[in-house]
Amino acid sequence: MKTLSCGILVINPAHELLLCHVTGAWHWDIPKGGADPGETPLATALRETREECGHDFTGRPLLDLGRMAYRPRKDLHLFALLSHRFDPATCHCDSHYTDHWGGNRPEMDGFEWTPFERVHRRCARHMVEVLTQKLSLPALLVRLQAAAPAAGGTTP
Repeated sequence: MKTLSCGILVINPAHELLLCHVTGAWHWDIPKGGADPGETPLATALRETREECGHDFTGRPLLDLGRMAYRPRKDLHLFALLSHRFDPATCHCDSHYTDHWGGNRPEMDGFEWTPFERVHRRCARHMVEVLTQKLSLPALLVRLQAAAPAAGGTTP
Protein backbone atom coordinates (compact mmCIF):
# COMPACT_ATOMS: atom_id res chain seq x y z
CA MET A 1 0.00 0.00 0.00
CA LYS A 2 1.32 3.43 -0.94
CA THR A 3 1.67 6.14 1.66
CA LEU A 4 0.27 9.61 1.01
CA SER A 5 2.06 12.92 1.43
CA CYS A 6 0.02 16.13 1.27
CA GLY A 7 1.30 19.61 0.54
CA ILE A 8 0.70 23.08 -0.84
CA LEU A 9 2.28 24.73 -3.86
CA VAL A 10 2.57 28.36 -2.76
CA ILE A 11 2.89 30.45 -5.93
CA ASN A 12 3.22 34.20 -6.38
CA PRO A 13 2.35 36.42 -9.37
CA ALA A 14 6.08 36.84 -10.20
CA HIS A 15 6.18 33.20 -11.46
CA GLU A 16 7.87 31.86 -8.34
CA LEU A 17 7.26 28.83 -6.12
CA LEU A 18 8.02 28.81 -2.40
CA LEU A 19 10.60 26.11 -1.67
CA CYS A 20 12.07 24.91 1.61
CA HIS A 21 15.63 23.57 1.90
CA VAL A 22 15.69 20.05 3.35
CA THR A 23 18.12 20.02 6.28
CA GLY A 24 21.19 17.91 5.62
CA ALA A 25 20.36 17.39 1.92
CA TRP A 26 21.26 19.11 -1.33
CA HIS A 27 17.68 19.56 -2.51
CA TRP A 28 14.77 21.84 -1.84
CA ASP A 29 11.13 20.76 -1.51
CA ILE A 30 7.60 22.04 -1.07
CA PRO A 31 6.06 21.94 2.41
CA LYS A 32 4.43 18.50 2.62
CA GLY A 33 4.11 15.43 4.79
CA GLY A 34 2.06 12.49 5.97
CA ALA A 35 -1.37 12.56 7.56
CA ASP A 36 -2.12 11.99 11.21
CA PRO A 37 -4.80 9.33 11.84
CA GLY A 38 -8.20 10.57 10.61
CA GLU A 39 -6.76 13.74 9.06
CA THR A 40 -8.01 14.84 5.63
CA PRO A 41 -5.56 15.67 2.83
CA LEU A 42 -6.45 19.38 3.13
CA ALA A 43 -5.94 19.43 6.91
CA THR A 44 -2.64 17.58 6.46
CA ALA A 45 -1.41 20.01 3.79
CA LEU A 46 -2.31 23.03 5.94
CA ARG A 47 -0.67 21.54 9.06
CA GLU A 48 2.51 20.53 7.24
CA THR A 49 2.83 23.99 5.67
CA ARG A 50 2.32 25.60 9.08
CA GLU A 51 4.92 23.29 10.69
CA GLU A 52 7.51 23.38 7.91
CA CYS A 53 7.43 27.04 6.86
CA GLY A 54 5.51 28.80 9.61
CA HIS A 55 2.67 30.18 7.48
CA ASP A 56 -0.96 29.38 8.19
CA PHE A 57 -3.11 29.41 5.07
CA THR A 58 -6.27 28.18 6.81
CA GLY A 59 -9.31 29.86 5.28
CA ARG A 60 -7.45 30.88 2.11
CA PRO A 61 -8.79 29.69 -1.26
CA LEU A 62 -6.81 26.58 -2.17
CA LEU A 63 -7.06 24.82 -5.51
CA ASP A 64 -7.30 21.04 -5.02
CA LEU A 65 -4.97 19.41 -7.56
CA GLY A 66 -5.84 15.92 -6.35
CA ARG A 67 -3.84 12.78 -5.77
CA MET A 68 -1.03 11.85 -8.14
CA ALA A 69 1.73 9.27 -8.43
CA TYR A 70 4.98 10.50 -6.90
CA ARG A 71 7.40 7.73 -5.95
CA PRO A 72 7.10 3.94 -6.13
CA ARG A 73 5.76 3.73 -2.56
CA LYS A 74 4.29 7.20 -2.13
CA ASP A 75 1.61 9.37 -3.75
CA LEU A 76 1.07 13.11 -3.36
CA HIS A 77 -2.13 15.03 -2.79
CA LEU A 78 -1.41 18.63 -3.68
CA PHE A 79 -3.17 21.93 -3.31
CA ALA A 80 -2.15 25.26 -4.82
CA LEU A 81 -2.37 28.77 -3.43
CA LEU A 82 -1.78 32.19 -4.99
CA SER A 83 0.04 34.36 -2.47
CA HIS A 84 1.63 37.77 -2.41
CA ARG A 85 5.45 37.66 -2.45
CA PHE A 86 6.26 37.72 1.27
CA ASP A 87 9.79 37.79 2.64
CA PRO A 88 11.01 34.17 2.97
CA ALA A 89 12.95 35.29 6.06
CA THR A 90 9.55 35.24 7.82
CA CYS A 91 9.45 31.46 7.35
CA HIS A 92 10.52 29.09 10.09
CA CYS A 93 10.29 25.36 10.66
CA ASP A 94 8.73 24.05 13.86
CA SER A 95 9.04 20.33 13.03
CA HIS A 96 12.27 18.65 14.07
CA TYR A 97 14.03 15.31 13.86
CA THR A 98 16.96 13.66 15.64
CA ASP A 99 20.05 13.44 13.44
CA HIS A 100 22.68 10.65 13.43
CA TRP A 101 24.56 12.28 16.31
CA GLY A 102 21.50 12.81 18.52
CA GLY A 103 21.06 16.48 17.62
CA ASN A 104 17.64 18.06 17.34
CA ARG A 105 17.41 19.64 13.87
CA PRO A 106 14.60 21.37 11.96
CA GLU A 107 13.28 19.46 8.94
CA MET A 108 13.74 22.59 6.82
CA ASP A 109 16.59 25.07 7.25
CA GLY A 110 16.13 27.56 4.42
CA PHE A 111 13.35 29.16 2.39
CA GLU A 112 13.23 30.94 -0.96
CA TRP A 113 11.02 32.01 -3.80
CA THR A 114 12.30 29.98 -6.74
CA PRO A 115 11.55 31.10 -10.31
CA PHE A 116 9.61 28.42 -12.18
CA GLU A 117 12.47 27.96 -14.65
CA ARG A 118 14.90 27.06 -11.81
CA VAL A 119 12.72 24.49 -10.02
CA HIS A 120 14.38 21.64 -11.91
CA ARG A 121 17.76 22.67 -10.44
CA ARG A 122 16.52 22.85 -6.86
CA CYS A 123 14.24 19.86 -6.37
CA ALA A 124 14.90 16.11 -6.33
CA ARG A 125 14.03 14.10 -9.45
CA HIS A 126 10.58 12.85 -8.43
CA MET A 127 9.44 16.33 -7.36
CA VAL A 128 10.81 17.81 -10.60
CA GLU A 129 8.72 15.28 -12.54
CA VAL A 130 5.58 16.36 -10.67
CA LEU A 131 6.25 20.09 -11.02
CA THR A 132 7.36 20.10 -14.66
CA GLN A 133 5.72 17.09 -16.31
CA LYS A 134 2.57 16.19 -14.38
CA LEU A 135 1.82 19.84 -13.69
CA SER A 136 2.64 23.07 -15.47
CA LEU A 137 3.49 25.80 -12.97
CA PRO A 138 2.82 28.61 -15.50
CA ALA A 139 -0.59 27.11 -16.36
CA LEU A 140 -1.32 26.65 -12.67
CA LEU A 141 -0.53 30.33 -12.03
CA VAL A 142 -3.00 31.31 -14.76
CA ARG A 143 -5.69 29.15 -13.13
CA LEU A 144 -5.01 30.65 -9.72
CA GLN A 145 -5.06 34.21 -11.07
CA ALA A 146 -8.35 33.58 -12.89
CA ALA A 147 -9.91 32.41 -9.63
CA ALA A 148 -8.35 35.16 -7.46
CA PRO A 149 -10.85 38.02 -8.03
CA ALA A 150 -13.78 35.82 -7.04
CA ALA A 151 -11.85 34.51 -4.06
CA GLY A 152 -10.72 37.89 -2.76
CA GLY A 153 -7.32 38.31 -4.43
CA THR A 154 -3.89 37.45 -3.11
CA THR A 155 -3.95 38.92 0.38
CA PRO A 156 -1.96 37.09 3.07
